[in-house]
Amino acid sequence: MPSPDPGRRNERSRRAILAAALELLGETTYAELTVEAIAARAGVGKQTIYRWWRGKGAVILDALSETAATDVALPDTGDLRADLRAVIRATVAEFADPRLSATTRALTIETLSDDALAEQVRDRLLRPQLDAVKARLRAAPEVRPGVDIDQAVELLFGPIYHRWMLRTGPLTESYADGLVELALAALR
Repeated sequence: MPSPDPGRRNERSRRAILAAALELLGETTYAELTVEAIAARAGVGKQTIYRWWRGKGAVILDALSETAATDVALPDTGDLRADLRAVIRATVAEFADPRLSATTRALTIETLSDDALAEQVRDRLLRPQLDAVKARLRAAPEVRPGVDIDQAVELLFGPIYHRWMLRTGPLTESYADGLVELALAALR
């Protein structure tokens, strides 16, 4: 199915749909959220939503993308440990938040069967933060030459996703700090 022409969208309706989707996520679970409910809350027909998006996952992705920071920069205090702790603690806190986690989990499930959605989630929600961490690591004199920066970022974030996905343990600040210490030991 070809992508809809975004130029044909009514901006007021688009904003109403995205706002309705986020409001409803605050009131119900992702699994209970329906395109019909989003349409009713936004005051549009569900055919309008389906004309512009492939389903609720795509609507939620757009809504989350609009609320996410577009210019992500990792702090550079001169203390790599402190800077990484800040971002890893924030990431762990997001995954530990039951409401955010439920939405992320449901969206993740949808990405497993929808390659296009997976690519959009990766590029629009994840890549900006991961690229900011890469830039910070490249600029850090503590990181030894020759370190594969892509692998270093996976070393930092991969365990969080693993623990969250498989529910193998709590997501706490001490867990985040431990990840940073292990990563720094490997990167120096």
